Amino acid sequence: MGEKQRILIVEDEEPIMMGLRENLEVAGYEVLSATTGTDGLAAGLKEHVDLMLLDLMLPGMSGYEVCRELRDNGKQMPIIMLTARQEDFDKLHGFEMGADDYVTKPFSVEELLARVHANLLRGERRKDQNVNHAFGGFILDMEARLLKRMDGDTVVEDITLTKTEFDLLAYFCSNEGKALSRDQVMNDVWGMEYYGTQRSLDSFVASLRHKIEVDSSKPLHILTVHGVGYKFAS
Repeated sequence: MGEKQRILIVEDEEPIMMGLRENLEVAGYEVLSATTGTDGLAAGLKEHVDLMLLDLMLPGMSGYEVCRELRDNGKQMPIIMLTARQEDFDKLHGFEMGADDYVTKPFSVEELLARVHANLLRGERRKDQNVNHAFGGFILDMEARLLKRMDGDTVVEDITLTKTEFDLLAYFCSNEGKALSRDQVMNDVWGMEYYGTQRSLDSFVASLRHKIEVDSSKPLHILTVHGVGYKFAS
């Protein structure tokens, strides 16, 4: 048997914390815990963690702030936000901060374990696909999570991408030449049918085009496939 996967729970309500811990341990995971945003951030930075369950409303720092700080420090473990009501969670803001998924309280044990399992699998796939991509004078550095503009072998500029933009561009690069439907892209990249509307995806594509295309109105890399979605060409 391999080592148990480690899950960090950051939750300030003790009954919820205890219930999560018990069910995750029964499911075979090793569990770490913290009850404030500050302690959760410290544990996330210090410990090896395969996945984090992160409450949105915490003493010290909010879940949004913890998530952003972890991503800014290069931590790429999947993060599932826990929120009291669906309307409390600003999905676009949360995902831009670096969240991978969210669960609304109260949630069933079965739903939570399914989300944990799915996000752990996606995290493993991301590690397996950690190969740099070169296209049109750029290199997408998967380990550093940077888009580099190149002049031959020399880096001319590091181009800042949000987490969403980076994940989307990496997905396109990994599926070069394939016509991809909008629903397929959203499901494969974010793994949730409720991430947002197709218009949300289109806005991220438009933002990427402004950063990688010579003329964003006449794209050479992220191509629109009418009636389908998109196709990437290097």
